[in-house]
Amino acid sequence: MAAGKEIRGKIKSVENTKKITKAMEMVAASKMRKAQERMLAARPYSDKIRAIAAHLSQANPEYVHPFMVSHDAKKVGMIVVSTDKGLCGGMNTNVLRAVTNKLKDLQSAGVSAEAVAIGGKGLSFLTRVGAKVVANATALGDTPHLESLIGPVKVLLDAYAEGKLQAVYLCYTKFINTMKQESVVEQLLPLSTEAMQGSAPAHGWDYIYEPDAQSVIDELLVRYVESVIYSAVADNMASEQSARMVAMKAATDNAGNVINELKLVYNKTRQAAITTELSEIVAGAAAV
Repeated sequence: MAAGKEIRGKIKSVENTKKITKAMEMVAASKMRKAQERMLAARPYSDKIRAIAAHLSQANPEYVHPFMVSHDAKKVGMIVVSTDKGLCGGMNTNVLRAVTNKLKDLQSAGVSAEAVAIGGKGLSFLTRVGAKVVANATALGDTPHLESLIGPVKVLLDAYAEGKLQAVYLCYTKFINTMKQESVVEQLLPLSTEAMQGSAPAHGWDYIYEPDAQSVIDELLVRYVESVIYSAVADNMASEQSARMVAMKAATDNAGNVINELKLVYNKTRQAAITTELSEIVAGAAAV
């Protein structure tokens, strides 16, 4: 019964695959909880530093930080945040599709782009499409570290401060909930008035600066931009684990369906073989 043996081999193979996807689902669920906690822990700091930056921008209007000045350069920077590993559904595909659409819009407007890739999938995609990658950060692990992000991103921040870039965009996957993640392409620089004044109060603020207003504002706005980038990477990692958990659960369920179908085919094949053998035996006995 060669056909039956082949089907048994397929069933065994799919069962082994099902065990792997189930294990990956459980690992992703465990990592997802930690990633969500890390993401939520980063948000209060980001919100507070945004509020302080808004207050300072209102309190000292005579000084304008370079991050808040618009430039007419025909070049933009893009920070593309993706994952290092696959098996997370269409998450990377969605954010990279949004990046592609943005690059097409910039190209049609006669604006060139250079990118910083955070994550292996984004780096390989940008290299494949011929985009100019000026820096990258890969193999970040399960925990984002700000010191590993500052170096690559600083290339674009310094270029913008020098007036070489028209804008800097941040592209990542925003975590909404376990079942929903949203691809986002948002303007990081110049710091928009809405983003900076969203937390600003209606009344004015006055500060005593030490050592001076310019030094404090320079340092604070750099920290603010870094916190936005860190929050985006934390969001992306939480989205990655959620998407992987959902994808592996779907794969496990599909493997179970395939096993049931193969078992049904195997039973039909075995029954057909038994029926054939019985028919042959009966026919032989009748001939005798």
